[in-house]
Order: sequence, then structure tokens, then C-alpha cells
Amino acid sequence: MANITRYDPFDIGFEPFDNLFRGFLRPVRLEQEVPQIKMDVKEEENVYRVHAEIPGVKKEDIHVAVEGNTVSISAEVKKESEEKEGEKVLKRERYYGRVARSFALGNDIDETNASAKYTDGVLELVLPKKQGAGSKKLSIQ
Repeated sequence: MANITRYDPFDIGFEPFDNLFRGFLRPVRLEQEVPQIKMDVKEEENVYRVHAEIPGVKKEDIHVAVEGNTVSISAEVKKESEEKEGEKVLKRERYYGRVARSFALGNDIDETNASAKYTDGVLELVLPKKQGAGSKKLSIQ
């Protein structure tokens, strides 16, 4: 039987040239840093304290939801930068997007007494634990 091979016009049989033209026409992809929410969570006797870094966001664009022991933080991020030389714009970059983070705590949260404060790019949450939300014993039948 004869072996059939596909014709490659760039295959001249010399290894250094094999990869010379590969990827030549690939589009250039600029890496852009995607913002993330970085957090510290501290547990005290009756309360959880959360510090979440969300720099460059207006407090109106931050949303916090508490359901049981699950906390969800989301924010609309809008970043723009522009470099000018006189009246000529040399470079303009922008990022619009949404960042979100959810996490579960060890106890249910008392939503009615929870509070949030946003100062200098840091969201501070005070999440009181629900009273009587300890472990429940199940009777086996």
C-alpha cells in the first residue's frame, strides 16, 4: 500500500523553518487585567466582619445580598484611561464589566441588623449571627 501525505508548501524539510510561518497571521491579543474582589473575613463571638477591596467603583454600583449563611457581593466596574499629546489622542483604553463573589459562612446571618459601609475602595460588612441558629439535633426514628 502507498502512504498518502498532505502537501505543505512551507515544508522544505529543514526544521528551523518549520515553525517560521506558523502563527504569523494570528491576531494580537492584548492582555487586560480583570478586576477581582479581594476579601478578609473575620469571625467574632456574635458577628462576622468582612472587608472587601473594590477600588475605583462608585458605592451606587455595589450590590450586597444576604440569604441564610450565603453572602453575595457584585459591582459594576467602569475603568477608562486616556493618554493625550496636545489635541491628538495616542491611546484610549476602557474596561466595562461586572465582578462578583459569593461565599458561605458558618452561621445564618441576621439580615435586619447587618450593615455595610464603603470608604476608600474598601467595602466593610458587619454581619451579625442569628441567635438560636446553632446546630439542631435530629431524632432518629
